[in-house]
Amino acid sequence: MSENKLFTYAPSPESLGIPSSAIYNFLERIDSQQTCMHGFLLLRNGQVAAEGYWAPYSENSMHRMYSVSKSFVSLAVGLLIDEGRLKLDDCVVKYFGDKAPGDIHPYLAQATVRDLLMMATPNSSNSYTRYDNDWAATFFNKKPSHPPGTIFSYDTAGTVILNTIVERISGVPFLEYMRDKLLDPIGFSKDAWCIKTPEGTSWGGSGVICRLKDMARLAYVCLNGGRWGDRQLLSEKYIREATSKQIDNSLIGKNGYGYQIWMERDNGFSFRGMGSQFAFCFPGKDLLFACISDTQGAGPASENIDEVFYEEIYDKTSDLPLPGDDKSYNKLQEKIKNLKILPQRGNLTSSYERKINGKWFILNENPMKISRMRLIFKGDAGIWEYENATGHHELKFGIGKKAEGTFPETHYYGERIGIPAGRGYNCLASAAWVEEHKLNMLVYITDYYLGTLKATFAFKGNEISIYMTKVAEWFLDEYVGFAGGVLEV
Repeated sequence: MSENKLFTYAPSPESLGIPSSAIYNFLERIDSQQTCMHGFLLLRNGQVAAEGYWAPYSENSMHRMYSVSKSFVSLAVGLLIDEGRLKLDDCVVKYFGDKAPGDIHPYLAQATVRDLLMMATPNSSNSYTRYDNDWAATFFNKKPSHPPGTIFSYDTAGTVILNTIVERISGVPFLEYMRDKLLDPIGFSKDAWCIKTPEGTSWGGSGVICRLKDMARLAYVCLNGGRWGDRQLLSEKYIREATSKQIDNSLIGKNGYGYQIWMERDNGFSFRGMGSQFAFCFPGKDLLFACISDTQGAGPASENIDEVFYEEIYDKTSDLPLPGDDKSYNKLQEKIKNLKILPQRGNLTSSYERKINGKWFILNENPMKISRMRLIFKGDAGIWEYENATGHHELKFGIGKKAEGTFPETHYYGERIGIPAGRGYNCLASAAWVEEHKLNMLVYITDYYLGTLKATFAFKGNEISIYMTKVAEWFLDEYVGFAGGVLEV
């Protein structure tokens, strides 16, 4: 397809062989389970069949891509290989004389660029923790367990090594290296960036921040063998290898793995990131589905986005254009227009609201180190006010609706791991009464770091019980556990 027609909007999904009703049913299933999607894009034959965003997200929202970043690193490696500056069979230790010990283990000494690309490092687990100050060094100083290049074992530290190699050879951050060769020609956002490791390199294993369409554009280059329109931006040979099965991972229920890229059914492949950041590509159908989400706190009852996509859209996609269906198309457009992240479900009022409104509770010693707290209700909004180890805090929430705000902790990481942001993360907070005496609170962190906090406040006479749980990587740790307390006299 001509470059200037790529990512233009098709007259209808039916013109591309996709029923509007199928996309509508997909969205209905997502919302019915309160799956926290932020945006989706469906592309066929280079044209947009459908696109939508759950408010307050929009097409301009910058979003954490988590492990989709790994696929970006693979493409940077491919560019260096195309330039003859790096080889798949290069032993990675040759680039780390300053970090590897003199008596390096033979397994680590043997590990090649190819081994790391296909997640076949000699380590049985990730080598670094959030507390290490040099993540690349940990890779070479952890005792390995098996020969490299043999067994699939998901190892983000291997990707840290790969993107560090790219940055050591190119002399610039890996996204900057990719800029004129790949990112600019496809219209990738100029303001995309990457969280840094403690040592100051890009966190290519998890840290890329960009827009949904940026991810989709890079996936489309891979779907088309390294081409964008008539331009060959990456060699077809490297893309063919990167998007083909290089190693088996069926023991974990997957279809295989290429070079930092997952295999899908029917010779498809995907970029995949924690929290359901996805780009599914199917060359046989010239079909691409991409989404941004945060399903980390979804729980066992929630449906998996990939399964719903396969059942509702992929399996119903035709090889030929379909007859127009104005009724279904208009219904889909109305659904897309009204997409929004859903608040905590439950009742909007309770008799307990009047009994506890504004009253302080003194808490027993608890894992959250919350000493006292109260709930203040004002119509369809409220404030959770409390004191913990970091001080006095307030969090505004909506009742049956979301309230945008900032989470009241400022010591969580910012643009570099290990360095506090010095500000609260953006969040959406809501609450509702799930029983007459019990208020549930749902807090979505919607910043460069994504996560979910859930809390229950249950009242019995003049007593309170609290339960908190979170799903978030390296933050909200102090908001987990149970507490009991009594009304302050």
